Amino acid sequence: MYRAIDLIDKFTDRIGRTIAWLTPGMVVLVVVIVILRYAFQFGSIALQESVMYVNALIFAFGAAYTLKEQGHVRVDIFYSRLTQRHQALVDIFGASVFLLPSAAFIAWMSKDYVSVSWRVRESSPDPSGLPFVYLLKTTILVLVAMLIIQGISEMLKAIRRFNEAKS
Repeated sequence: MYRAIDLIDKFTDRIGRTIAWLTPGMVVLVVVIVILRYAFQFGSIALQESVMYVNALIFAFGAAYTLKEQGHVRVDIFYSRLTQRHQALVDIFGASVFLLPSAAFIAWMSKDYVSVSWRVRESSPDPSGLPFVYLLKTTILVLVAMLIIQGISEMLKAIRRFNEAKS
């Protein structure tokens, strides 16, 4: 169990820290788009769409990292007052009843959406847009896969905390 947690967390950490570098890149890209548009009266649909692609990558690859770092939204009215054992139970319940089933449902609902996009090699409806909409839609499945993997790690950590707290 310890090895699985360590492998998953290291993988998520490496992906999260790497993908974080896209955030300043996206800011620079938006600044370039604005300067080109307003200073040089030059607009590019492809450049504008690329911001959406970068944002999707940051979100899809960063969600699991955020979960690992406990950066997700938590209503902490009662949780902080609970014992470590009860906190572990809440975390196990949350992962098994909310996180993992929700992620599985999103995967199930989006698989046809993504596969149809791949089948037709969906591209931007704008002729000068990016021809990779099918790749953009694939980030939904990447998000789900990474959340499930990290969710399993979080649940294993909660089980470990529960077992350690009862000793």
